[in-house]
Amino acid sequence: MSDSNVSLNTVFEKLLEHYGPQDWWPGDSPLEIMIGAVLTQNTSWKNVEKAIANLKDADLLHLGRLHATRQEELAEIIRPSGYYRLKAKRLANLIDHVVTRYDGDLEWMFSHDVTTLREELLSINGIGPETADSILLYAGNLKTFVVDAYTARILKRHGWIEWEADYHQIQDHFVGQVPAEVEHYNEFHALIVRAGNEFCRKTPKCEGCPLACYLPESGIQEPE
Repeated sequence: MSDSNVSLNTVFEKLLEHYGPQDWWPGDSPLEIMIGAVLTQNTSWKNVEKAIANLKDADLLHLGRLHATRQEELAEIIRPSGYYRLKAKRLANLIDHVVTRYDGDLEWMFSHDVTTLREELLSINGIGPETADSILLYAGNLKTFVVDAYTARILKRHGWIEWEADYHQIQDHFVGQVPAEVEHYNEFHALIVRAGNEFCRKTPKCEGCPLACYLPESGIQEPE
C-alpha cells in the first residue's frame, strides 16, 4: 500500500518501532559535537571519529588551544576526515567566531535566540545550513530540524515532497508537522539517518525497509 499523504508523525512511529531510540548525536561535549558537524561534511562518521581521536590525543578538544593551533598543524591532525585543509580552514573560522564574538563561552553563545544564532553561523565561511542546524540542535539543544541527504532522499522517493524541494522547504515541511521539541527533532533525524544508511542509499535497497510500505505504487521515479 502506498500513501503519499502519510503524516510524518506516522513515519516517526514506524521508524521508532523498527529501530528503537537512537541516543544520538555522538559527542562528549558541545565543542566535540561542533567539530564533528564540520568534519562530517562529505565523509563518513568513521573517518570523523579517527580525526576526533587525533584531536583528543593532541589534547586539542579545548577552544583556547584549538584557537592557538596553526591551521597547517590542525589540517594534519584532522587528515582522516578528508578535505582536511579545507576543513581545517572552516574549523578555524568557526572557532575564531566563538572566541572573538563570545569570548570562547559556548554557554553564552547558545543562550542567544536560535534564529539570530543560525544567521550568524551561516555567515561563517564554510558553514552551510546542515552544519549550522547540527551545531544548534546537537551542541546547543536549540529547536531546529536538521536536513541531510538521507532526509531529502526519503521524502522525495516516497512522494512526500517535490523532487525540486530545497533545504528550507524540506525543513519547513518537518517543522510544520512534527512536535517542536529538541528531543523529538534529535530522535527523528537520528532515525532517518539510520534508515537512510541501511536502505535509502544512492542506489535504494527497499527490501526490509520499515518505510517500504509507503512507496508509490508506480515505484520510485528518480528525476532524469
